[in-house]
Amino acid sequence: MPFDATLVRWPGAGSWVFAPVPAEHAPETAGSFGRVPVTATVDGRTWSTSVWRDRAAGWLLPVPARIRHGKDDGDVVTIEVQVDPARL
Repeated sequence: MPFDATLVRWPGAGSWVFAPVPAEHAPETAGSFGRVPVTATVDGRTWSTSVWRDRAAGWLLPVPARIRHGKDDGDVVTIEVQVDPARL
């Protein structure tokens, strides 16, 4: 089920951009290193990636520039994530 999220630029080196994943759309448990492989769709663009569990921020979906197409920190995107059982 799709949901809307506001992109967040993580502070520090690398400046990754993440979309927070609400608990009701997140995996039930974290895998190795707090990651779970998923198939993600952001604004109609689909790719294989992982969601990450951060103790303070909760579940985060890294959204690369090639997927964001000009959107950045503070922009709202529509997301759908599905755990990829073939990659567990």
